[in-house]
Amino acid sequence: MADFVAQFNTLIGVIVFVVFLVLLMLETRFSLRHAKRSKPKRFLINIGVSGLALATGAYVVAPVVLSLASRNSDGSFGLLHVIALPFSAEFILGFLLMDLTFYYWHRANHAFRFFWRFHNVHHVDPDLDVSTSFRFHFGEVLYSVGFRALQIYLLGIGLFTYFIYELTFQSATMFHHSNVRLPITVERWLNKIVVTPRMHGIHHSILKYETDSNYSVIFRWWDLIHGTLRLNVRQSDLVIGVPAYLAPEDNKFSNLLVLPFRPQRDYWHLPGRDEPVRGVVKESENILLP
Repeated sequence: MADFVAQFNTLIGVIVFVVFLVLLMLETRFSLRHAKRSKPKRFLINIGVSGLALATGAYVVAPVVLSLASRNSDGSFGLLHVIALPFSAEFILGFLLMDLTFYYWHRANHAFRFFWRFHNVHHVDPDLDVSTSFRFHFGEVLYSVGFRALQIYLLGIGLFTYFIYELTFQSATMFHHSNVRLPITVERWLNKIVVTPRMHGIHHSILKYETDSNYSVIFRWWDLIHGTLRLNVRQSDLVIGVPAYLAPEDNKFSNLLVLPFRPQRDYWHLPGRDEPVRGVVKESENILLP
């Protein structure tokens, strides 16, 4: 199993690295939002935080999940094995259920204060681009192993489904965090199915009621079904980050590592000021804006 885990991590790592480089080149050439901070400095910080998160995922989460998925491949347990299904149906249903449960997990990381202490490290990035994709506190990745184990075990996800979903999940995460400016017509068509940069950018807004939307990872349907879809915000109107953590020192590497363990600020209020607001447009106008 150790050799298999190493091979899995290597393969995923190579593909992720290639997708990362492609998106980095595209967003450098075609930028959606203007950066507020020095990009090289942010990249160094984000790579440091991401490195710890990815290492935790590779050496803690992956062995547990792969072991469970390997056991599930014989069809002995899990929701997908309650009735006999053709392989194609089992794969499609398993893929969709994994994406749906990740939607719920993402919402949980916003809803529960303990989880948000760690998830906040991802959101206090003052800019949003492909380097933000894996900028999660390693503690968040560490405690997510419980969710991932239950997800794989209870759903009965096998190795093939897990591998394809994980690869798609990582690629989608990089795509929708990227700062790539797509032609608005193209992005609107893509967004009928998947989460896109403009859609996820709204989730990183300093306005709480905008952050409390667009939780989906791959398919945008889950937000539509659960009433958490918000599209009608111009990217030029977006301010990325968390109001109480906009100071440059809040995004120093050392401060990000200890942030979850410190007394927490009033997240959604600017220091000494009220909570920022923006006028709400009509629901009928809920389409992606430039």
